[in-house]
Amino acid sequence: MSTTTELLKGAAELFPDEVVTSAHVRHFELPATGSDSGSAAGGRFALITLDNGFDHTKPTTFGPQSLGNLNKAIDQVEAEAANGEIVGVGITGKPFIFAVGADLKGVELLKRHSDALAIGKGGHDVFKRLSALAVPTFAYYNGAAMGGGVEVGLHCTYRTVSKALPAFSLPEVFLGLVPGWGGCTLLPNLIGPEKAVSVVIENSLNQNRQLKGKQVFELGIADAMFEGADFLERSLVWTAQVLKGEITVERPEIDRGEGWDAAVAKGRAIADSKVHGAAPAAYRALAIMEAAKDGDLQKGFDAEDQALADLIMGGELRSGIYAFNLVQKRAKRPAGAPDKSLARPVTKVGVVGAGLMASQLALLFLRRLEVPVVLTDIDQERVDKGVGYVHGEIEKLLGKGRINQDKANRLKGLVSGVLDKAEGFADADFIIEAVFEEMSVKQTVFAEVEAVAPAHAILATNTSSLSVSEMASKLKHPERVVGFHFFNPVAILPLLEIVRGEQTDDASLATAFGVARKLKKTAVLTKDAPAFVVNRILTRFMGEIQNVIDEGTPVAVAEKAVEPLGLPMSPLVLLELVGPAIGLHVSETLNRAFPERFKVSPNLKAVVEAGKRGFYVYKPENGFKPELDPEVAALLKQGDSVLTEEQVRDRVLDAVAQEIGLMLDEGVVAEAQDIDLCLITGAGWPFHLGGITPYLDREGVSERVNGKRFLAQGVASVPA
Repeated sequence: MSTTTELLKGAAELFPDEVVTSAHVRHFELPATGSDSGSAAGGRFALITLDNGFDHTKPTTFGPQSLGNLNKAIDQVEAEAANGEIVGVGITGKPFIFAVGADLKGVELLKRHSDALAIGKGGHDVFKRLSALAVPTFAYYNGAAMGGGVEVGLHCTYRTVSKALPAFSLPEVFLGLVPGWGGCTLLPNLIGPEKAVSVVIENSLNQNRQLKGKQVFELGIADAMFEGADFLERSLVWTAQVLKGEITVERPEIDRGEGWDAAVAKGRAIADSKVHGAAPAAYRALAIMEAAKDGDLQKGFDAEDQALADLIMGGELRSGIYAFNLVQKRAKRPAGAPDKSLARPVTKVGVVGAGLMASQLALLFLRRLEVPVVLTDIDQERVDKGVGYVHGEIEKLLGKGRINQDKANRLKGLVSGVLDKAEGFADADFIIEAVFEEMSVKQTVFAEVEAVAPAHAILATNTSSLSVSEMASKLKHPERVVGFHFFNPVAILPLLEIVRGEQTDDASLATAFGVARKLKKTAVLTKDAPAFVVNRILTRFMGEIQNVIDEGTPVAVAEKAVEPLGLPMSPLVLLELVGPAIGLHVSETLNRAFPERFKVSPNLKAVVEAGKRGFYVYKPENGFKPELDPEVAALLKQGDSVLTEEQVRDRVLDAVAQEIGLMLDEGVVAEAQDIDLCLITGAGWPFHLGGITPYLDREGVSERVNGKRFLAQGVASVPA
């Protein structure tokens, strides 16, 4: 038995529930080409097809048994190549899927560094056999390819890609790993270090940005691109032409001097801007890419094995997998959602308000539901502006080729605006308000809407912090009121907090979840508690930063203190994005509910009263980096208590851990997992934190503050 077989057999025993991928080998004569038309002289060819036996909704992955199957297939074609029985070997996938990499369910189970090392070595030992065959090898990227799916193709001599390919990436750094089966070593040696850094580091850290087929070809990862309809047939003709010498694949010369060093330095700058040194994966990947400069592939593969094993046994990857599972699985089955069969159909939507938020909501409902959407407001000018915004955004989609003229005309025809709520909402099934964040205003609006809306219509509020129950309390039918809290920008952030008021019934709630699914939003059910989930946690987090500034800690120290979390932006930059006035309003709401934990900062109040948009100014001569606005600095009144970065960080994290513990005790959400899902999808908190609770567990904060972990050992951490 070979060492590779032994490695994979041992790994397979640790992962008995693997969804196993087969590697089918079939043979045929390659098509005749220009020089031999009329004959079948292309030569006998072996094609390996990766297939786990399921349709495209369960993508093909590589667990230990799957790697073993590919290894056996390579045994067969290796012998055939050595005997001169075949002229080449190809590898492709089942319809719509090439392969999406290592099976992460198996990675979660690993408890020992040696087992993790075996996974890395096993993948390398199998994949690199493709480049060692006696005949050329070809990867045909026919569908989605990620991680190890991309890497198996990099070990081949040539690659083609389908123009219809929807998703292609090396997402490992995003999850807390490195491309560990050849990606860090082979990709820069194929397309050059700068492009490789873009794929491995930049795309991953930009929320796992995917490449399309055309981009894969333009980057030089694939040598040829063909239409999806006859992709494999065209690829095989191209293969025959390459083998006959009719087509010569030319690849760019790689700059192994200063250009390579500059690309790696650029990658480090990108990683610093995204994770601030707080997560190791990007830096480990860059170190391997830096060492790949001399073209010693085996040295690179060995470094990948070591990095893979180290990271698999670290908390970042476990948190990354946990976060991935939340977004891919828990998000599709929201905890506490009523039975789908209770949901009522929505054939018309009403939007109260025509400001920017209301207009964004109207556009979203229009695009996703494709039903009539009507906006109302207090005067015709506002109504016209709201409808005009929606029309303008549709025109942009048309200009970008995202929709055709017929669809643009149809969507424009579906949106309208009226002043009279009775005219607009008499036949609406779902009506959402996005008016001024003041309880009396919202109660008045709902009373007006209830008077004219059908008895079955859902009345939804986009409030960010006010009580849904209180909002519904003066209505005849409070059971149909539901919180429907979006996050700005509406088109980008996936989270939708669905709030159940004290009297909200199951049918209304089920309808709200049904609408959320059609809107393609990640819906999380929350109790009607002040500021719900994201705003409550962020306000406690940012409030503690504000508190230490008020007490005397310099702004720069307070901001820098939380950099090790690797958040998408600093607290005060986030405040600027949210808007200081909104931040102040939410803090005032929470102060009324929990005065002992939520203070209203006099400095923040002064900034809002001065009409400032934030704490910072951005000057071109300083590279548009944030620097404290002198006018804001003059407004600040601080005490004389100055904390260190470490003291600030401890205080902030302790506050957040306390607040989350209280929220779970209050039943604001079902479990800690829902807190993390909200922060990832509503506030952009990084996968390497797993949201927040795995990080608090890992750093010992949870036990220090609450006397217990938020998650059991083995959930977002290495099993005991």
